[in-house]
Amino acid sequence: MSEDTDPTLRRQLTVSERDPEALAADLSAWLRSRTDAEGTPVVSNASIPQNSGLSSTSVFFDATWQVGGMREGGSFVARLAPDPRDFPVFPTYDLATQFHIMAGVAAATAVPVPPLCWLETDASVLGAEFFVMRRVEGRVPADNPPYVFLGWLFEATPRQRAELAARTVEIIAAIHAVPDPGARFPMLDGPGQALRRHVDWHRGWYDWALAADGYRIPIIERAFDWLETHWPADPGPDVLCWGDARPGNIIFDGFEPAAVLDWEMAALGPREVDLAWVVFIHRFFQDIATRFDQPGLPDFLRLSETVATYERVSGHQARDMDFHLVYAALRHAIVMARIKRRMLHFGEDTDTADRDDYVMHRALLESMLDGTCAWD
Repeated sequence: MSEDTDPTLRRQLTVSERDPEALAADLSAWLRSRTDAEGTPVVSNASIPQNSGLSSTSVFFDATWQVGGMREGGSFVARLAPDPRDFPVFPTYDLATQFHIMAGVAAATAVPVPPLCWLETDASVLGAEFFVMRRVEGRVPADNPPYVFLGWLFEATPRQRAELAARTVEIIAAIHAVPDPGARFPMLDGPGQALRRHVDWHRGWYDWALAADGYRIPIIERAFDWLETHWPADPGPDVLCWGDARPGNIIFDGFEPAAVLDWEMAALGPREVDLAWVVFIHRFFQDIATRFDQPGLPDFLRLSETVATYERVSGHQARDMDFHLVYAALRHAIVMARIKRRMLHFGEDTDTADRDDYVMHRALLESMLDGTCAWD
């Protein structure tokens, strides 16, 4: 008996595999309960980007309805936690926390957060909790293929790229300026030092993502040991950290930020967590370009210029950047190794005897641990 003919054997579809028409019907019924619509809202153009599943799943859709004889609606994005069968990057996805962080940032700063509409905690509607926000038009520096190879940012002038880098750093500084973040976001707070909680969470993430299944990565464990040896004597004040701070998570109108996205890695911690991440992620892409004998963008998001811009706009002097750059490289190493595990799980890649090869930036991380890495 085939899987197609026996309903008891048929695999339930994940959100990223579902028919867009079925998603549109579910969203239409849900919107009627969430609005004062007269009749059933019309949902159209429902689509799921191909890269959904590794992180939160996105569903784009348009919707219109009538209220008091007036037409309402627009273009929307629903953000859902990925299905566990999609082999996601993180063990849990707290959509309610993301929603409340975005709302809190919007209330306390001028950071352009996408307009939030609704939070749905009933997972039966679409198979997972989700929230809906207005869709913001614009352009985003691409990750695949990376913007260091081609595209609008690659084709921009050095002055335009410098402007975009400065706007990105200003966004980071504005997020860090959220007042009293521990009280405003108690779900992110906890006992002890925030940096310690941050690193301990990542060690637990590594254990869940890799080590628990027997996929130990020596260079990742070496990096954790390095952090302990070089722990800052004074990590500095805690701020709200964006988490995945980089231009690829900003929608730009020209070269001005129009919307700041992806808050699933938000946490309390030293401001250098974000500052090192934005520098490291570009270096990661730039090294890929160099590996393929391409020029890349060596003038973009350089360490010294990025730190200088941050210090100028925030009034705070960056500290312990060597520590935080290694930490950024370690965090990204877990991401890369988890993606490799995902590819093995779905038969898209073959294993290697040297597990350090799971980390694409292995050579860079080794040079950082050895103290031989040159940034500028």
